[in-house]
Amino acid sequence: MPQTRGFLPPRTKRAVRTRDANPYRQFATEIGERMTVVDVETGDLYPTRVGAEPSLVRRQDPVVWPGVQSGPIDRQTLASYDEKGFLTVDGLLTPAEVQEFWQELQRLSNDAEVKADERTIVEKASDEVRSIFEVHKISEAIGRLAADERVLDRARQIVGSDVYIHQSRVNFMPGYKGKGFYWHSDFETWHAEDGMPRMRAVSMSIALTDNYPFNGGLMLMPGAHRTFVSCVGATPENNYKASLTEQEIGVPDENSITKLAAEHGIEQFTGSAGSALMFDSNSMHGSGNNITPFPRSNIFLVFNSVENRLHDPYGAAAPRPTFIADRNFIPVQR
Repeated sequence: MPQTRGFLPPRTKRAVRTRDANPYRQFATEIGERMTVVDVETGDLYPTRVGAEPSLVRRQDPVVWPGVQSGPIDRQTLASYDEKGFLTVDGLLTPAEVQEFWQELQRLSNDAEVKADERTIVEKASDEVRSIFEVHKISEAIGRLAADERVLDRARQIVGSDVYIHQSRVNFMPGYKGKGFYWHSDFETWHAEDGMPRMRAVSMSIALTDNYPFNGGLMLMPGAHRTFVSCVGATPENNYKASLTEQEIGVPDENSITKLAAEHGIEQFTGSAGSALMFDSNSMHGSGNNITPFPRSNIFLVFNSVENRLHDPYGAAAPRPTFIADRNFIPVQR
């Protein structure tokens, strides 16, 4: 496994845990008692946005799927991913590669044609670029990265099959005014609005800047990926246009978040530029605002199994555009 390398000396990844002396610890014991098991006869293992009250649904799918016998992830790390729902890779990119991709992000964000494209999302207040979707098709360099064995083989090893890119984007969180994202499970949206049937997708976030505990780094609840939070509220038409800047539909209720945090605690991804985080589609995660001078940017790739093709949306009238959720299930090839 590559070693951590970046522009600053490597830092130990820090875990912020909230398990001990938690005043809400009582909620943890209630999770098992109140867990909902879905009737599979409905054909929807994870119903959401259909009930009057939120509910907790026991995961019906494996975390690490069988099918690929070997790969770059060792057994111990794979077992930890199965337990926690995420893993980290130190030094996935070399310092030279980090610089190359950072320059590519700067080029894209300053390109007037790219900024005017519907695949580019800008901040409400500042009109600055927040994300560029389908970036593996816009940028040849990022397209090659998605097919790199360091990336692709890890994804295949987790989902147990060939994979296609369900979604790709680059994210920009500038210093002082970078906006975070509230707690959520990506799978809830991919299931409700894209029609992804099973939890058989994995995301990889590749850091192009140093991730400190204080500049809006991603927070995750280890182990919460085994619980699906069924949300309330019907999906508005073209909900994606608003949700990509600030998600309001498909957001877990505070009571469910409190229960999961009491049971599982919270950890945060930190590390040098070039490191990577891989996390399960149902990982409960979120990030705070970045009020520091230190920006945070990353390349974000979502790999879905070719055996987990999208259906009609389970909780929306129509699927989101293909630049957000691709419906061309061609396997990524090295």
